[in-house]
Parts: sequence; C-alpha cells; structure tokens
Amino acid sequence: MVAESGYTLPMPIHPLDLAIVVAYLLGVTVLGLHFRRGQHNAQDYFLGGRSAPWWALALSIVATETSTLTIIGTPAISYLGNLAFLQLIFGYLVGRALIVVLLLPGYFRGQYLTAYALIETRFGSRMRKVAAGTFLITRAIAEGVRVSAIALVVSVVLGTSETVAVVLVMALTILYTFEGGMRAVIWTDVAQLCLYLAGSAMTLFVLLHRIPGGWTELTQVAAASGHKLQVFDLSFHLATKYTLWSGVIGGAFLTMATHGTDQTIVQRLLAARSERDSRRALLASGAIVLVQFTVFLLVGVGLYVFAQHWPLLAPGERTDRILPLFLVREMPPGLAGLLLASIIAVAMSNASGSLNSLAASSVLDFSRHDAHDIGSEKLLRTSRYATLCWGAVLMAFGFVHWGSLLETGLTVASLPFGSLLGLFLLGTIDRRANATGALCGMLAGLATVLSVLRFTSVAFTWYVMIGSCTTFFVGTIVSRVRPSRLVEAL
Repeated sequence: MVAESGYTLPMPIHPLDLAIVVAYLLGVTVLGLHFRRGQHNAQDYFLGGRSAPWWALALSIVATETSTLTIIGTPAISYLGNLAFLQLIFGYLVGRALIVVLLLPGYFRGQYLTAYALIETRFGSRMRKVAAGTFLITRAIAEGVRVSAIALVVSVVLGTSETVAVVLVMALTILYTFEGGMRAVIWTDVAQLCLYLAGSAMTLFVLLHRIPGGWTELTQVAAASGHKLQVFDLSFHLATKYTLWSGVIGGAFLTMATHGTDQTIVQRLLAARSERDSRRALLASGAIVLVQFTVFLLVGVGLYVFAQHWPLLAPGERTDRILPLFLVREMPPGLAGLLLASIIAVAMSNASGSLNSLAASSVLDFSRHDAHDIGSEKLLRTSRYATLCWGAVLMAFGFVHWGSLLETGLTVASLPFGSLLGLFLLGTIDRRANATGALCGMLAGLATVLSVLRFTSVAFTWYVMIGSCTTFFVGTIVSRVRPSRLVEAL
C-alpha cells in the first residue's frame, strides 16, 4: 500500500513472525543477563577475563564490524549499482594482515585494557586522552547512524514509529550489556552472527526460488543491464568510490584504523588468551567477512531482478528499505520472522559491543587506575554506570535522520580515523617521534581530510589513507624540529 506522499505504508506482519521476533528479543536479553555471574572486577567486565576461544572472538569481530547498516545497506548498493563494493573487502583482508605485523605485537607487550593505553607508553597520558577522545566522539556518532538503521527495520516490522523502535531495541541491548559485560557481548555476538548469516543465505535462496527462471534469469537480466555482476573497476579516479585501487589501498587503511586503533575491535583482540589466538581470530574474521559480503551483494542483485517483475519501492522511496520490505511482504510466515530477527540480531550485537567499548575507554582512559583499582568492586560499578550513560547518548543519536545509511556510517568513521591510525603508526614506526609531533600530526591529518571533504570530490574510501599519511609525515617532521612541550602545556 502506498500513501499519497509516496511512502510505502507498513505491511501487517504475520502473527507467527511477530512472535518469533519478540521471542528473539527476549531470548537474547536473557542470554546476556546470564553472564552477570562470575564478574568480579573491571577486567572481567571489559575483557571477559581473557577466557574466550579464538574462534568465538573471530565471530564476535565480524558481528561487531557488521551492523544493520551492512545488512540492509549493502544489498541497496548492489540493487542500485553492481558488485564493485566487493573490491573494498579485498582491502579489508590486506589491512588485517598489516595489523598482525605492525600493531598487534605492541598490544601484547603489556597488560592493556584499552587500545589507547599503548599510546600512553609512547607519547604520555595527555596524548592517550586525545586518542581516546577521538574514538569516543567518532564511535558515538557512527553508532548513532547504525541505531537509525535499527529503527528503520523494526519500524517496518512492527509498524511503529522509528522513535518507538529505537527505544525498544536499545533498552533491551543496554540491559544485557549493563549486566553481562564483555562475556555477554562475545557470546551473544556468536549466536547473533550465526543467525544473520543463515538468514542472509536463506534470503538469497528464497529470492532465487521466487524469480522466474532462478539463477539463469538473474544472470541474464544482470547481463542485460550491462554491469550488474561487475566486480572489478580498474580505472583510477579519486572521485569513484569503488575501484580496485580505492578498494585495496583505501580498504586496507580503513581496516587498519577500525581494527587496529578502534577500541571496539581492539577490545576483542585484547580479550584473547594469547597473541597467537588474537592473530588467528583477526585473520579468520577476514575470510568470514569476504563470504558474508558476497552473499549480501548477491541478495541486492536478486532484489533488482525480482523488482523487474514485482516492484517493491514506491517512486522516491529510500532504497535502504527494499530488503526489510521484501522480507515482510514476500517471505513465507515463520521464515520471515527468523530473517527479520537476524537483522535485529546484528543491530543489537553491534550496539552492545560499542556500549562496552565506549564505557571501557571513558572509564579507563580518562582517570588513573592502579592494579588494586582494576580489581575493585567500585570500578566495576562505575563501569556499569558508564554503560548506561553511553546507552542514553546512542539512543539520542538514533533519533537523528541520516542519509544513505551504509555510506554515511563509513564516511563518518573515515573522517577522524586517519588521524588515529597515523598516530599509532607514528608511535610504532618512528622512534624519534614525540608528543608534540604526534598532536600536530593528528590536527593536520584531520584538517586535511575535512578540507578534502569540503572542497574536493575525492571519494570517502581514500579519507583514511589521506589522514593517516598526513598525520605520519607532519608528526615526523615536527618531532624533529620541535621539542615535546606543546602537549605538556595542555
């Protein structure tokens, strides 16, 4: 049904599907609450006692970097375009290998609870706060975009307003993260990832079954469009988002930033039993990501072919709505509920991981704690209260209406992450770098990226590389001509 404004009114969800979605929401909350037992201190709360096996951490990493943005935004990209987004995933694999070589060893030279504790050993406590502050602002805004995606899906499913949808899902997520800490985050991640990967595979299967002619029809229609199944673009245009060069180079820098300097992922690497397990988890997650994005993109192509027979979107309607609408309208009862629950699953998984990492950084990076404090009940209570505060912040950001969900999320993350990655590379590679050079480099990197965004048409896939290279080279030069006094005066 289409309203006069062109907005598609919500289709009534089958009672069986609604029951499945509600059962999932309650079930995952109960599972998360179960992990409250055995928590005695902040290390248990933020790192799960460093007891998770590597394979669970690999699944948790993928669940954390995959959001509702990814599940509904990636098919929307291939629905409108082609499979060229896959080139960015090749860069993700290269970036993981570089993290293993350049950054991971440093995290296991000390008993760190956050990524930015490593910066303190190199540049002092003030630069640790600068790095942590960059993470907190970036993660809060980027996660707000993702929470908006939760609202989009749940509002379609339940026929509610997006505001009600945000409050409902975030309240349950905050509850089990508040109680269960990192153990709850990791093991609910594992369950949720298995659910949404199975759901995505089933969506592709049903699409092929519903399209007259199945896979043959899909390939023929895609071929007739001229480019629908195209993966590689060998052109070199800085304004083109998805080329082989921007994908491999830009994607590698983006992954080094998100997986090597962002507390949300680094927290999982630090939760491993050893550096070897951490390395295995990170590399294994890359293989899983490649498979899942291939499936997501093929779903988008399938939706394009399906829409040639039975249109799903009204004129002018947001493309990000196409997958939720297909699930509600076209999937058999029961199966639709499982698939919708799988999309909500990844949203809750991502939000819970961000809540825990935001709380960890705000509590541990902005105050001094010794070994006694880390083991105290008082710090554990403070950590839980920080989780509540960040939950309220993310909920507020979720009420904001953003643009194209997936690319908005990636762009927001790309703006400051270049400076953050440049800071870590500066501390790791240049032994003569000092705090003054590091701060000047970060400011120069951020200013450069913002200028590129404002005054050029360069695609967001290059932002992290531009920011990190600027930070590194400016930091190297300033460190050699200026003593480390600027940061000390702050």
